[in-house]
Formats: sequence, structure tokens, C-alpha cells
Amino acid sequence: MRLRTMLVCLAVVPTVAMAAQVTVTAQRLLAQSEHLRTDVEAGERIGVPLVGLMTQLQAERVMTAARWAGTSVADDDLREKRAATDRAVAEIRQVSGSSSGTAEPSGQSGGHLDEVGARLDQLTAFRKRADAHSGSAEQVVDYYTGVIDDSIRAYQDEFSHAQDAELSQESRPAVALFSAAEMVAREDTLLALAGPSKDLASTGFAELLDALGTHRYLYDTWIVPYLSPAEQASYDKLTASDAWRTKIRIENAVVSNHQDTPSGVKLPADVAGWRAAHDAFAPQLAALNADRSRSVLAHADAKASELETEVYWLVGGSGGTLLLVTGVVVLTTRSVLRRLNRLHTRTVAIAEQTLPEVVARLQRGQAVDAEALPAVGGHQDEVGRISDAFARVVAVSVEGHRELAAERHGFGLFASGIASRTGNLVSRQLSLTEDLQDAFGHDETLLAQLMRSDQLTVGMRRQIENLLILAGGEIPDPHSEPMRLADLLREAAAEVEDFRRIERHALDEASVQPHVISQISHLLAELLDNATRFSPPRSKVVVRAELAADGLSIEIEDRGPRVAAAGYEEMNRRLHTAPPYSVLAENAHRLGLFVVGHLADQLQARVTLRRSVYGGTAAVVILPGELLVPTERKGEREPVPAAEPGPAPDRNPEPATALTPVRAPAPEVRPAPAPMPVRLRTERAPSARSGSGDGARPALPERVPQTHLTRQLRGPRAPEPDAGRDAATPEEVADAWADYEEGTQKVEAELRQDQP
Repeated sequence: MRLRTMLVCLAVVPTVAMAAQVTVTAQRLLAQSEHLRTDVEAGERIGVPLVGLMTQLQAERVMTAARWAGTSVADDDLREKRAATDRAVAEIRQVSGSSSGTAEPSGQSGGHLDEVGARLDQLTAFRKRADAHSGSAEQVVDYYTGVIDDSIRAYQDEFSHAQDAELSQESRPAVALFSAAEMVAREDTLLALAGPSKDLASTGFAELLDALGTHRYLYDTWIVPYLSPAEQASYDKLTASDAWRTKIRIENAVVSNHQDTPSGVKLPADVAGWRAAHDAFAPQLAALNADRSRSVLAHADAKASELETEVYWLVGGSGGTLLLVTGVVVLTTRSVLRRLNRLHTRTVAIAEQTLPEVVARLQRGQAVDAEALPAVGGHQDEVGRISDAFARVVAVSVEGHRELAAERHGFGLFASGIASRTGNLVSRQLSLTEDLQDAFGHDETLLAQLMRSDQLTVGMRRQIENLLILAGGEIPDPHSEPMRLADLLREAAAEVEDFRRIERHALDEASVQPHVISQISHLLAELLDNATRFSPPRSKVVVRAELAADGLSIEIEDRGPRVAAAGYEEMNRRLHTAPPYSVLAENAHRLGLFVVGHLADQLQARVTLRRSVYGGTAAVVILPGELLVPTERKGEREPVPAAEPGPAPDRNPEPATALTPVRAPAPEVRPAPAPMPVRLRTERAPSARSGSGDGARPALPERVPQTHLTRQLRGPRAPEPDAGRDAATPEEVADAWADYEEGTQKVEAELRQDQP
């Protein structure tokens, strides 16, 4: 997972959680607000008709009880009272019948309204019974009381406000007020049922005492403690009125001054003032009940508005917070990614540019500027600590490369010293060989062996020079004048053991700068040595030198075995890559390509290996034009032909001084290793063999094939016979093929060793 994705997830997860929580909270608050709105609407739609119905039923109940007890009640007043009750019943039926409307009754008020409606269906029947005095008065009164009780329960359920504890607590005094008012109305009905005789049945008197005690308990316990200051003022005004005091006095007289009779209870004469007192305080009591109901509805409406406002603030605040969080996340993510991108860019630049340059400078033995490397800044944040950790890694890496370069430099000095001492021994060996050639040149057999020893020693010197080159040293060039290309090719060929197989073609119009002659000669000698070793023993190796647009083109072509394209790619890679010592150790048997690549890098030349047209390998060397100069013709020196065809090579050449190759002067002897570069090639001042009497042994002159002959071999050369028909026997032909197969197997074995 990408860091950007992780940062976004870290921000999105809590943001989504916060949004989900806000959504749930907002939905809950909106649901609660809607429920309160529904309660307010239902209270206004159902509560008011219920209160009106209770008031009309209480008035009709009192009038029906008084008429049943013999109190004079006008028929018009009764009809008017019943008509008012019918209007209230019709309104209730209309409300209960519109339950599918916009505001359905909440709680269980719908069920109680149905009960109220079912009881109201019996209203006409009980009226007829009351008019006919059928049955008992208690049954008729109980019917009215039952309808009123169901109405109070419906009102109580409507104002339960279960979704809001505060409103539920506030609605309790309102329900208690209606219950207390019903108790007072029952007391009024029971006193009216006593009639003019003031006689009341025992059950009726018990109900009277129960109503009296209940409404006093409700006022003292459930109403007065929960009234608001305004409601408390209204209640105090009610209880301080003369009518309420008369009510209290009559109730106390009924409790203490009643008389038991065989038929029931005889009420005191004080009850005569009850009707006037009740008519006086009843409106105030109804107003107190209505004010409490309106207060509850108003508070519920305000609470709903408050909840809606809270939802608006919650949504707005949460939206602003989410925007703020989103902005902070975006800025933080961009800042972190920008810092990480700068760290990545800097790290890549150090890894791809700075470190390679530092390593290259260390390998060259140069000092490294500390300001070019990242420094530890002591940062405290995470990105800074990563940068410091990378700086420490770079410091450790550079220190390791510095130690490795120091060890490589020390090993180079050590190898150069070993090469110098060995080169001194080889130089002495070459000098001894030359002395032996001068002393015993008359013995052809011994001379041939000395030439063989001389050639092997020259190859040994070239291997020592390879060690010097790979150790970081330089091949000093003893030449002081430019050399023709033909002579350069001849000198390079003379370094190869099987030089007689090399066929040279060069132009005399160009010569090589003197300070690079030894390097070019060594480079060509390595390529020629590879060409002779990795080709059949009797095949030719052709070297051509031609001027090209970029300088001088030298092509060495052999007829060795085919090499795959991957093989040429690997060999060309070796030519262009500076190998570490571990690679050199693994390819100790094939160091020539590394030496050629090192010399080509010093000469700014290009060397490429490819397949030749003959199926073998062609090595193309492109020397820059800066290393060339025009050839100066000298009249006293006869030029040597560029190509010198010789006799067919033989694995065991016959001893003849004409086979002596051209060899560069031997290196001088050094007593101890010297710092790089070590000079292995030095010029020895040649002195012609003369009859001077200084007693010094004449030096061996530079030898050219077919020119350095002993005295016994001097004389006219016999013409070479015509080749004619090959007179080789079948055995000789078989031996030749065996030689060819042996050489091919040798090449294939060496190629297999190079494969990983």
C-alpha cells in the first residue's frame, strides 16, 4: 500500500466514523423533535376536545344526579347541557375517526380513545334510563364516571412524552390536575345525589370521603410541588378565595358532622352552601388545569425547536469540522509527500551521481570533499531521522570505499613492487639470452632453443606488464621518435609466441606518437596472442591497419571456432568495465581482455569483438587521430615491407636465426619496489659490433626476422622451390588434422571456463 493511500485511510476512517456518528445523532434528535411536534399537534387536536368532553360530562353527570335525587332541574337546562355534551362527543368522534391523518395519536391514547368512543355509544341509553329512573342512580353515575376516567387515561397517555424525561416529568402535574378536578367533580356529584333530604347511601358516602381525600393528596403531593411560579400564584389565589374556603369548611363538616342512619348517612346542613361555592371556584380550577396543559404543549414545542436548532448546529459544526479535517489531511499529506519526494530525489541523486563520483575519486586516489556528502542534521521528526539515517549509511559506505581504495592502492603498490622485481629478473634473463645467442650462435640447434627461450621470456615479460597495468601502474615508453605502423605491428607481433602465423598489412603514410607506442603495442600483442591461441594451429591470423574517419582502424581477424552472440556480449562487457579484484581472481586465465580494456581506456580508443566473415573472431581497434603523425621518409633507411609472408608455421621450428622476432629493449634492473608508475621498458643504447679496443661486449642490436643471421648462414639464399603437388603422406595429414582438433578442443575448454 502506498504511503499516500495509508495517510488518506488514516484520515478517512475517523472522518467517516465521525460523519456516521453525527448522522445517527442528528437522526435521533430529529426523530425526537418530530415526536414532540407530533405530541404538540396531537395535544392540540385531541387534548382540547378531551378536556371539553370531560367538562361537559361532569356537568351533565351532576345535573342528572341532582334531578334523580329530586332537586328541581329545568328540562331546558338539561337539554342544553346534553346538547353541549353531544357536540363534545361529535368532536371526539371526529378526532378518533381521523387516525389516518397527518398527526396520529401517540402512545396508547388511540386505544383509550376507542374505549371512550365505545362507552359514548351507550350515552343515549343511560340518558333514557336516567329520565325513566330505571335501575339505580349509582349505575348511571358510574357510567359517566367510567367515560371520564377513560378520557383522563387517554389524556395521560397523550402527555406521557416517553422520548423526553423532562417533559414527561412536567406533564405529570397536568394529569394530576385533571385527576384532582375529577375528584372534586365526583364530590360535587355525590353531594348532588344526596338531594334536598341530604341522605346519602353508605357506598355513596364512602365514595365521597375517597374523593375528598384523593384530591387533597393529589394537590399536596403531585401538583403544588411542581407548579411554576405563575401557576403557583394562580393556585394560591384559588385556595385563598372565599369559595375555596367554603369548600374546605363544608368538606370538614361532612367528615366530622355527618350522622349515620339506618338507610345510610345524614349530611350536615352546611352542604347547602356547596353549590354556590362550587360554581365560584370551578372556573378558576378549570383555568388552572387549562394553563398547565397549554404550558406543557408550549414547552414541548419549544423543546422540539431547540432540538431542531441543535441538529442544525450539529450538522453545520460537523460539516465545518470535516472540511477542516479534510484540509488539514490534504495539507499534511502533501507536506509529508513533498518532503519524502525531496528525500527520494536527493537519495537517488546521491546514489546515481554523488556516490559513483566519490567512489571513482577514491579509486583514483583523490581526496573527497565532505561537503559533497549528506550530513547528519540531528532532526527530530520521522522524515528527518530517515534523512539522517541515510546520511549515516552514506558515510559508512564512503568510509568503506575509502578503506577499500586504500587497500587497493596498497595492493597495487605491492603488486607493482612484485612486478618490478620480477621484471628485473626477466630483464636479466633476456640479457643472458642475448649473450648466449651472441656466444653460441654458430650452433644452430642451441640457437633455436635459445630463441624459443627468448620468446617465452618475452611472453613472461608481457604477463608481468599485465600485472602492472591491472595494479594501476603504467607502461613507460622508451621511444623518443614516432614509429611507422608497419614497425608497430611488427613489434606487437614479436611479443606473441606463435608470431610466424601472423600476417601483417599496414600503410606507411602514418606513424604513432612516441609516448603511446608501448601501450598500443601491448594492446595489439594481447589481441594477437588471443587470436593465435584460440584458432587452429596451422591457420593464419591477419592484422590490417587502415586510416579511418575517426583515426586509425586496426582489425585482427582469426579463423577460430564460432562464438555465440552472448559470448561476444560478455567479452565486450569485459572490455568496457573495470573489474574488481574478485572478478580478476575468478578470470585469472583470461586477463587479456581486462588488460586490453584498461589500455583502451588510457588511449581513449575503442575495441570491439565480433564475428568475422570467416566464422572466427574479429577484433576492431579504433585509435583516435590525435595519436597519429605523418610518416617522415628517410633516405638512409630502407623501409621494410608491410606484409612479410613467411613459410608455413611448424609446431617444432627448425633452429634458424632468421626466426628471431623483434623485441623491445629489456627493462632495467631495480633493487626495490617503487611507487606507481613502475617503468619496465627502458632503452638501452645500442652500439655496433666494432673493433674498438674498449674491451666492452657489443650490445645485441634490434633484430628483424630474416636479418640477424650467424656467420655460417650468411650467403646467397637459394631460390624457393615451387610448391607443386603436396607430397605429404597420409600419416602426416592425419597428424595435421589431429593438431587442428587438439587446438579446437583447447579453445572450447577455455571458453567453457569463462562461462558462469
